[in-house]
Amino acid sequence: QGYQVSITYKTRHPSVAELEARGIACLFADFSSTAGINSFIENAKQQLTSINVVIHNASSWMSEKALGTQLSALDALFDAMMLIHVKAPYLINQAFQAHYQESLQHIIHVSDFVADVGSPKHTAYAASKAALDNLTLSYARKWAPRIRVNSIAPSLIMFNEHDDTDYRNAALAKSLLGIAPGPDSFTQTIKYLLDNPYLTGQIIGLNGGRHLKLP
Repeated sequence: QGYQVSITYKTRHPSVAELEARGIACLFADFSSTAGINSFIENAKQQLTSINVVIHNASSWMSEKALGTQLSALDALFDAMMLIHVKAPYLINQAFQAHYQESLQHIIHVSDFVADVGSPKHTAYAASKAALDNLTLSYARKWAPRIRVNSIAPSLIMFNEHDDTDYRNAALAKSLLGIAPGPDSFTQTIKYLLDNPYLTGQIIGLNGGRHLKLP
């Protein structure tokens, strides 16, 4: 779409080098600690002269299922979910709003369908995504009209290669449309948010009608 893209990565997979070869700036980031978040912020301010759009897509999908009632493990899981999904975007937004105030126009948080309905298997994850949605509302109010802030809340977008047939069928059956739409549906939603100047404080459900198929 004509944007100069920069991304973050935690693990340097071979695809990172491929992206760099295409002219994409790839910055290391570890959002599992406050020190890691702050280190990324300072590195980004040195490496990137201007930023128009920030998309918060970093995520970790951790479950309480195997932890039982081990409070120390549950405590660590909860803190990890809040660091990655709430504290990282909170601190990055604050820092970038101040540093890139001449160029920053739009912030997009990537939330999740479960933020609205909860999750018995991923309770801390769902709670952290709900907190992220609240950041969307707060920042939209705080920085309007100069910066628009919106959120996308997807459910199933695409499968992993190792997902078996039973899992795929069960996942597809959860939505009204019954498809895994692929990454284009997500990028189309990003483009819709960027192109429409009258949207801020919105949480866009990208879920194939799953919200209408709950028991």
